[in-house]
Amino acid sequence: MQTQKIAEHITQWLKVYAEQAHQNGFVIGISGGIDSAVTATLCAQTGFPVLLLEMPIHQAENQVSRAQELISQLQARFPQVTSKRVELTPVFESFKEASRVDSTEPNLSLALANTRARLRMTTLYYYAGLHRLLVAGTGNKVEDFGVGFYTKYGDGGVDLSPIADLMKSEVYALASYLKVPESIQKAAPTDGLFGDNRTDEDQLGASYDELEWAMHAVADGHKSEDFTERKKEVFDIFTRLNKANQHKMLPIPVCEIPREFK
Repeated sequence: MQTQKIAEHITQWLKVYAEQAHQNGFVIGISGGIDSAVTATLCAQTGFPVLLLEMPIHQAENQVSRAQELISQLQARFPQVTSKRVELTPVFESFKEASRVDSTEPNLSLALANTRARLRMTTLYYYAGLHRLLVAGTGNKVEDFGVGFYTKYGDGGVDLSPIADLMKSEVYALASYLKVPESIQKAAPTDGLFGDNRTDEDQLGASYDELEWAMHAVADGHKSEDFTERKKEVFDIFTRLNKANQHKMLPIPVCEIPREFK
């Protein structure tokens, strides 16, 4: 992997897109994770104004400290980088109170997790509108096009996706080249949407390395019966999630009206 060339390519792509869109720069939600750290650093390298938004909702302290470490590092490296902290916990709690959902509802936990992501998307677009900024997505290829591990109209609601053609392992390689803080590079990936310590691997049932392998195996035309034991289990996890989340990856379906009906 030619990390320097990839970093330069993405940076130039970002610059051209912003210029053609007649926007001033970029806004990124900073979570303390590897994907948002790499995306933020690439946006900062364009020289365009970059706004880093912290949007905690009952956030774990280690996620907050990693986010703040990245913000401090980028502001020291790039003078055009600014930051803002928007405490969304009261907004989230107000939403829960207003919705008055039965606490025994079996889908409540996931619905509230997705609500956190959608509140953050709304906040990102608020600041994007104020300052004529583009909302930069932080999804990687495995999440966006493999298993659909993101919230529709949450972290999936963006203007452009700088790292969505990179596998997770490639994001890590880029993070090392871009000098992303070690604490972020070493942290276990987590979406932080449930208010507990569960990692992405806990939710998905497989590591990103395993899911990358399965994504390549599917692309190469393999079937589940080609494998045994753990490889078969991972292959089945990937194909199940890929099928279940096609509604996120495909364009919104439009009911086309027959011409003779018009």
